Formats: sequence, C-alpha cells, structure tokens
Amino acid sequence: MRLVPWQPDDLLRRLDDVVSVYGEAMGYRTELLQTRRGYIGAHVRRAGFRAVATLTTDGHLAGFGYGYTSGPGQWWHDQVRSALDDDARKQWLTDCFEVVELHVKPAAQGHGVGARQLRALLAMADGRTVLLSTPEADEEQSRAWRLYRRFGFVDVLRDFIFPGDERAFAILGRELPLAERAVDAPGIVGI
Repeated sequence: MRLVPWQPDDLLRRLDDVVSVYGEAMGYRTELLQTRRGYIGAHVRRAGFRAVATLTTDGHLAGFGYGYTSGPGQWWHDQVRSALDDDARKQWLTDCFEVVELHVKPAAQGHGVGARQLRALLAMADGRTVLLSTPEADEEQSRAWRLYRRFGFVDVLRDFIFPGDERAFAILGRELPLAERAVDAPGIVGI
C-alpha cells in the first residue's frame, strides 16, 4: 500500500470510492451516504483543504482522510462552537484545522494505515490546533480511539449529539504541530 497526498480533483475523481469506504467504516445507511456525496464535494473547496489517500498496489482505495481550516459559517464548526464556553472557543477554534474525515476500510484496519494517514494529514495542516469528532466508544476496544489517544488528542466535548445523527460523539483536540514523540510513538509506522 502507498500513501499519497490528494488534491481536490483527485478526491472528486474517486468520490464513489470515498463514499464507499466512508460507509463501510462508519456503518451508515445507504440514504445517508448519498447526502454525504454533496457535502464532500463542497468540502474540497474550503480554505486550507488537505487530503491523503491510501491506495493498494492495484490502485483500490483502502483509506482516506481530509480536513480544512475550521471557521464560522461551517456546519460542524458552528455546532461545536455553540456547545463550548468562551474560553474553550478561544483555545480550540481561533486557529483550527478540522479533521473532517479519516477512514480505513475494515479489511485494511489494524495495519497502521489510519496512523500513517493521520500523521501525514496533520503534517500538512495549517493551524494552531486540530479538532475532530468520533463516535463515543470504549476507548480500549476502539481502534479509532486508541489512535487518537496515541496522537495526544484530549477531550474537548463528550457525548455530543449532532443534529441528524442519533449517536453520541466526542470532540477531541490537540495542539499543532505534532511533537516528535507523538510521531514516533510505538505502533505508528513511517510513511
């Protein structure tokens, strides 16, 4: 497998694959996936957009991640902003890169793909902080949670409900740039 940076057009050309990986990784219903296509298409035009993809040797998409500069007027940003107090808003949202999506096909999970994608994405990110949301889960059992904790993400909000999704999410954050010890943490394989 190889990790590659993606430009907006690269992601749009592979939108069907992106939506498929997203659906497999998140376990979402088909009707929700169709609405995600439009959101993803709009996201590639946001300021600070950065993306990575993991491709198999035969060119199939095994995983992807992307984000952009978080700002007022963006749905996710405004939802999270409304739940934070003034001090937390200043700390986390003033100069923030938002990891919007980071997914690996279930068959490719457990091989360091997510860690490589996250490290590469954060290395390209602009901002003083980075935020992301992830479904609430047992931190010991969830690969995503273990990954985020290894990278030094801390709780910003817990048990947050986004409109339109019945699951509770955690909002996690960390400062940028990555410290060398986070990049070289055990279990994180080089790009």
